[in-house]
Amino acid sequence: MIITPDFGTQSTSIYEKIEQDLVNSGISITHDALPMSTIAPLLARIASLPDHEFNEAGTGRKQDHQINQFVRRDQIHWLDSQHPDESLWLQWMTGLQTHLNRTLMLGLFSYESHFAQYKPGAFYKKHLDAFKGQANRRLSTVLYLNPNWQPQYGGELVVYEPENEQQELLRVTPSFGTLVVFLSEDFPHEVLPAEQLRYSIAGWYRVNNSIGNRIDPPR
Repeated sequence: MIITPDFGTQSTSIYEKIEQDLVNSGISITHDALPMSTIAPLLARIASLPDHEFNEAGTGRKQDHQINQFVRRDQIHWLDSQHPDESLWLQWMTGLQTHLNRTLMLGLFSYESHFAQYKPGAFYKKHLDAFKGQANRRLSTVLYLNPNWQPQYGGELVVYEPENEQQELLRVTPSFGTLVVFLSEDFPHEVLPAEQLRYSIAGWYRVNNSIGNRIDPPR
């Protein structure tokens, strides 16, 4: 049986920081965001996964899904709430979902996330996580799992201006414990190639776009 943990006042203060960042700029960057008791098992988990448990990442969903190594070369493993270490992360993110729905009334309906493994040289070219007006993904999240990451290793997340996708807004070093949350429709972004194996957890909060007999997001 999986017991729901009490993440305490530290996590509440992080939730409040993310809330205010989203109000002020639409993007939040928090260092040392999660308790070590949550994040250390996540690093151990992704590092222990054999290559055959990762799938080559693609673009698009369902019938539109395709592998395109010109666009991205990361490998992914979807998280499952039945695994105790992965469940800790999903429960922490459920807490954030509850907080943001209460304070910002975002209507976040579900959350999906996966481990991402970028081998040396792997990248993900500039893209949006959701297209304007579709509103399937409302918020994007990235948690980095790379202890002692050095600037010369590369692998930064580059975020571009919402109104000018040629203008760089900021760069985020994929350091251990750094959490990035941003509005999915607004910020083009890319992952630069790295010289070292690079770990992260990518995720998305989705809204309920169900119409008639079509369920979106799928349960």
